Amino acid sequence: MHPLDWSIVAFYLLISLGIGYYYTKRSSSSTEEFFISGRSLPWWLAGTSMVATTFAADTPLAITEMVRSDGIWRNWYWWNIALGGLLGVFFFSRLWRRARVMTDNELIELRYGGKSAEFLRGFKAIYFALLYNFIVMGWVINGMSAVASVTLGVGRGWAVWGCAALTLFYSTMSGFWGVIVTDFIQFILAMGGSILLAVLAINHFGSLSGLIAAVKTSPNFQMDTLAFFPAAPTGSESFLSSNFFTFLIFISLMWWASHNSDGGGYIIQRMSACKDEKHSLLATLWFNLANYALRVWPWVIVALASIVMFPDLSSDALGDKAGYPKVMSALCGPGSLGILMASFLAAYMSTISTHLNWGASYLLNDVYRRFMRKDASEKHYLWISRLATVVMMAGGAFTAMNMGSIARAWEFIWAMGCGIGPVLILRWFWWRINAWSEIAALASSIVVTIALEIVAFVQTIESGVHYALFSQPPVLFGLKLGIQHKALIIVPISMICWIVVTLLTKPVSEERLSSFYERVHPGGRWPSAWKERWGSVRLRSHIFNWFLGVVLIYGATFGIGFMLFGSFWLGLSLLPIAAACGWWAVRRAVQF
Repeated sequence: MHPLDWSIVAFYLLISLGIGYYYTKRSSSSTEEFFISGRSLPWWLAGTSMVATTFAADTPLAITEMVRSDGIWRNWYWWNIALGGLLGVFFFSRLWRRARVMTDNELIELRYGGKSAEFLRGFKAIYFALLYNFIVMGWVINGMSAVASVTLGVGRGWAVWGCAALTLFYSTMSGFWGVIVTDFIQFILAMGGSILLAVLAINHFGSLSGLIAAVKTSPNFQMDTLAFFPAAPTGSESFLSSNFFTFLIFISLMWWASHNSDGGGYIIQRMSACKDEKHSLLATLWFNLANYALRVWPWVIVALASIVMFPDLSSDALGDKAGYPKVMSALCGPGSLGILMASFLAAYMSTISTHLNWGASYLLNDVYRRFMRKDASEKHYLWISRLATVVMMAGGAFTAMNMGSIARAWEFIWAMGCGIGPVLILRWFWWRINAWSEIAALASSIVVTIALEIVAFVQTIESGVHYALFSQPPVLFGLKLGIQHKALIIVPISMICWIVVTLLTKPVSEERLSSFYERVHPGGRWPSAWKERWGSVRLRSHIFNWFLGVVLIYGATFGIGFMLFGSFWLGLSLLPIAAACGWWAVRRAVQF
């Protein structure tokens, strides 16, 4: 890079370091300040932090791979999550704030009680803080390494690990305050960098229409490359193997079945950190709008440019993921490359800092303080929190060094938790759900997922091919099972298991349930006397607000998309409809 580029990167790093140092004293007053900023965040800061932490260095690379291999429609792999995210906005954001918990696992004993709840809280804390979190951080570190290797011509490099050390420093010293404030700056920088590269890509082809024309004449152009929705299967194509079937599973099942169905760990952390219920709702709504409607299109433009500029990346170690950093290297000059590198570092650091703080909150609040030392001083807990943050970074670094075998476990990890979503939703609205419901949902998902992997193992060995963990999909009735097929098997089995277990086990004690309802008053299937005494929520109104939110998010997303890719007037007509529905939903929601 040019000295100007290095200066831009250094300036950004100094700002991050200064913010971390500035908030060190404030975060050191209590664990509540260290992990949830004293429950004092305004909506715009909490919501922007939610967006920043889901925007990692590997995200543009993953979007590029999806567009290059399958087309724009493949983004439904994560666009579908907006349907669940809007449940978080209109159903759960205020409930989490009312619960006044530091972590989502703390709700388990607030809602259930007993030995089963103790086990479930500890197990989920360790599972997500260590196994799940390490995989996420390892993936993000390797994503940043990929960008550095392509744009700077180095391997993982001192830049990547140096930024990891810097992130560890401000996350350890300034806690959640440092994470949140740096997230705000990092989001602005990351979005600015992605927009800058998209503009450079458009200018390279003369105009956006010139880019689209070049994509259509590319040898890699497919029928669905520029499509927002996949085409229905042809007569010769198997329905279960088609893109259209995959799309249907994404929008009908995957968004409500996962462990993020009532918010998700670090999103819940930010809901809990807001100053009140209204700010929690607005923060989550802003997150969904920015996350799905705003940030994706610059990446899509660059991905399409990479199809024309680098049609064959089969020999590259990164495969289609390399398209994004290769466009960076080809189009960025002095100054612009520095901005792009700083934006990638910002995306990288925002995600790493969040997972460090979030994982440490689980280890401190749900393991150490709950099961080891219940009566220590706040100063002691703060030092344990910082030690847990260091442990998280070490685990993420170790995972990154061994990512060659772990990267393939992503779908495996998702599948192991894909049956618990209905329980997480219903525990708020149905008194009969108990800790054994969650345990049965998790256990059945894990057992079926492992069983499918054993099938893949046996089939691979019988075919005479060397078996590598998660490398081959199982085959049933001649069909190779992708994640969409596994979901269609695991979710129904899991639902049958947890429903049967729920009805066969004892309900939670009335004392525990009434205490929970008095604090949260969620509405739904609870005793009428409690509703009259402590209030209730009209779920029908929330369902209608959710529908308005869906129109807002997808209307804005595809309004912008159609304006960019050929149907300008259709896109323009969608935007005011989306805006009107958003205004109506917010006006209705804040009245409750």
